[in-house]
Amino acid sequence: MADQFSRYTPGLESPPLGGFAITPDDASDLPTATRGINAGVAGTVHLTTIDGSDITLHVAAGMIMPVRAARIWATGTSALSLTGLY
Repeated sequence: MADQFSRYTPGLESPPLGGFAITPDDASDLPTATRGINAGVAGTVHLTTIDGSDITLHVAAGMIMPVRAARIWATGTSALSLTGLY
């Protein structure tokens, strides 16, 4: 498949380049920092940002949260079908 935008440097406002399923885990960081997180089922997402801030977000189903997350905690996360976008 041809990519007409391959010669451009991606920025934080550009669409994500890839994604991965997130399994919330109290002991391990994500395999890569996110640029956004999609929740398939509404609820809360307890996360640590890449600067170390510990926050809980309330998300609606289908919502993409633009957030640079390092870890998604199992404790405090009730949203399901999470996808990390980078």
